[in-house]
Amino acid sequence: MTAPLSQARYHGVSRFLHWLVAVMILGMLVLGFYMVDLPLSPTKLQLYSWHKWAGVSIFLLVVLRLIWRLRHPAPPMVAQLSPAMKKLAIAGHYGLYMLMLAIPLSGWLMSSAKGVPTVWFGVLPLPDLVPEHQALGELLLAVHVNLNLLMVAAILGHVAMALKHHFIDKDNTLRRMSFTVNK
Repeated sequence: MTAPLSQARYHGVSRFLHWLVAVMILGMLVLGFYMVDLPLSPTKLQLYSWHKWAGVSIFLLVVLRLIWRLRHPAPPMVAQLSPAMKKLAIAGHYGLYMLMLAIPLSGWLMSSAKGVPTVWFGVLPLPDLVPEHQALGELLLAVHVNLNLLMVAAILGHVAMALKHHFIDKDNTLRRMSFTVNK
């Protein structure tokens, strides 16, 4: 028998951070894939600045999420999950967290290597993480793009599993992270 939903939900702050970061990541993916093919213009440069600002913000929110998670562990998984599925779920979440940290870091490293400063919200200059080196910058660009493609696959898998739990398994997995009021 599973615990009532009210006992198995994520904390409200966890849910808020989850959905805020999710929306920001989706926006960043759309913006990132859109802006790269634009011709050089003031608009493209502004979009790159916004992309960097949002990337730094996502990185900081993910760090905040991890700190919050250490103090407020996730509720137990639904009882119906097999041990193998529980291990896969844990691995999937670790993978998502690693990507949420690695992608902004790879972008920051790439900007540093390409000699393009990162200035958060146009106010706070962030230090270069590596010295200017164009070949390294190109390598880091490829890393950044490929990590984002991996993120797209991870998000699709995450959403597919949440929908499977909700519509096929008919368990509380998805509702634990929702803002709806349930009994």
